[in-house]
Amino acid sequence: RVCTAGGGWFHGKITREQAECLLIPPEMGLYLVRESTNYPGDYTLCVSCDGKVEHYRIVYKEGKLSIDEEAFFENLMQLVEHYTKDADGLCTKLIKPKLEEGTVAAQDEFSRSGWALNRKEINIHQSIGKGEFGDVKVGDYRGTKVAVKCIKHDATAQAFIAEASVMTQLRHNNLVQLLGVIVEEKGSLFIVTEYMAKGSLVDYLRSRGRTVLGGDSLLKFSVDVCEAMEYLEANNFVHRDLAARNVLVSDDNIAKVSDFGLTKEASSNQDTAKLPIKWTSPEALREKKFSTKSDVWSYGILLWEIYSFGRVPYPRIPLKDVVPRVEKGYKMDAPDGCPEVVYEVMKQCWTLDPLVRPCFRVLREKLQHILAKELYL
Repeated sequence: RVCTAGGGWFHGKITREQAECLLIPPEMGLYLVRESTNYPGDYTLCVSCDGKVEHYRIVYKEGKLSIDEEAFFENLMQLVEHYTKDADGLCTKLIKPKLEEGTVAAQDEFSRSGWALNRKEINIHQSIGKGEFGDVKVGDYRGTKVAVKCIKHDATAQAFIAEASVMTQLRHNNLVQLLGVIVEEKGSLFIVTEYMAKGSLVDYLRSRGRTVLGGDSLLKFSVDVCEAMEYLEANNFVHRDLAARNVLVSDDNIAKVSDFGLTKEASSNQDTAKLPIKWTSPEALREKKFSTKSDVWSYGILLWEIYSFGRVPYPRIPLKDVVPRVEKGYKMDAPDGCPEVVYEVMKQCWTLDPLVRPCFRVLREKLQHILAKELYL
């Protein structure tokens, strides 16, 4: 239920029938955009024309949106704007948007649920990195240091607000905590989260290295991430992009999972073009089958990253050869100095049959046993 700024015509996940009801009484050129129910991830433009409703599928092609695969647009706003000027193959040009009832902007959504912050109470300072949707900056909110993801409005605003709405549902000490959302009149959007002083786990591992980080630190990071993933598993969320670059480290060395950009309710499909091949399970790459068990595969890769101090997985194997080799049963060797008991856990995560892979609860129990018995020494 997201409206991009100025895009009150966007009605989110409604069915074909609901869209047709909204476009009654029929009015030439009355229109709305909804998420496609048949093709998850795509959109549908619904237009009232000569007393009936036409549904046009909007497809994603190489990161752009199109109805006829002749005209391509960066985002939904551009697409709608184009067809308000010219029918260009549609039954009519778009004349009047059917605005979503009771909400004209995402701001209302977050205000109602208590997540809207006041822009005046936050000072935004220098950039500290790039997120999936735009710059991440450090800021100050009511005297507390915070991280702020900034985005200019367009179709990614949909995904961005989807990320925020996922984060409003999840609370765990090993997940980066959402503090709130700011939606400005001009259409700029900000997601405000707790500030993680030591940055991404992959950079942390690379910069500190073996001299600073002992086996107990590495195992503790592994357990932190596993606890977050066990919580997501219990709440039926699939992360889909678990990797050391998407784990952040707090001032007191707690690892927390972040970047919920791809997180969806369990078992939905997704466009595989954006997927990080070396971290994604074979069944997710091949059949777009995402589940907690595909997250378990990625967790095994993340463990390998931790114990190799942030090396890129599958060293010396060309990217195009990774999937064919993995599907034949190839598993990476243990990183130098990695305890055998931890390497065994990695290999279990990389079982080709997802049903045979352990769940996160079992993985956490194994790692805590290793930690308690100091088997990592």
